Amino acid sequence: MSDMASFLETVTAWAAGGPAGPARELAARLPVRAVVLLEGPSDAAAVDALAACRGRDLAAEGVCVLPMGGAMNVGRFARLLGPSGLGLRLTGLCDERERPYYARGWERAGAAQHGFFVCVADLEGELIRALGVARVTELVRAQGDQRPLETFLHQPAQQGRTVQQQVRRFLGTRKGRKIQYGRVLVEALDPHHTPAPLAGLLAGL
Repeated sequence: MSDMASFLETVTAWAAGGPAGPARELAARLPVRAVVLLEGPSDAAAVDALAACRGRDLAAEGVCVLPMGGAMNVGRFARLLGPSGLGLRLTGLCDERERPYYARGWERAGAAQHGFFVCVADLEGELIRALGVARVTELVRAQGDQRPLETFLHQPAQQGRTVQQQVRRFLGTRKGRKIQYGRVLVEALDPHHTPAPLAGLLAGL
C-alpha cells in the first residue's frame, strides 16, 4: 500500500470514529498539502484519470483524492482535514444538488468558499455534454455494454426522457459502472473540451 493510500485509509477510519493519531502522524511525515473531497469512487476515478491524462501523479504531488462515501459526510471530513483540523488545503467536486452540503462544510471548517467546484447537474452529465451522446454511445459499445444499453433504453420508465438523460441514467444502473465510465469518458475527452468543473479542479491543484 502506498503512503498516500495509507493516509486515506487512516483518515477514513478517523472520520468513522477511530483514533486521530495515525492520521496526524502520517500527515506530519508525508508531504500531504491538499485533499480533494469527493462524493464517491466514480468521481475519484474521473479525477485520477484526468490527472494521468495530463501527465500528473497527484499522490506524488502531495494531493490526496478522497471519496467520502456520500456528500453528507463532507462536513466531518472538512472539519478534520481543513484549517480547523490538520490544516490541509481543501478542494472538491460535487453535484449541483450537493452544493449546500459542501458550502456548510467549508464554512464550518473555516475554508475558503470558492474552494470547490460544482457540476451541472452531475459529473456524468458534464462528461456526456462534453463528449456528445453519439461518442458516449460509441464508448459504451466499445466496453461491451451495447446490449445492456439497448435493453435499458426500451424500458417503459425511459420513454419520454431525452437520449442524454437516458444514457446518464444508464451509467448508474449497475454497481461499478459509474466507476468504470468515470475513467473511460475522461480518457476520451478532447483536452480543449474538458468540463469546466473538472478542468478548474485540476488546474488549481
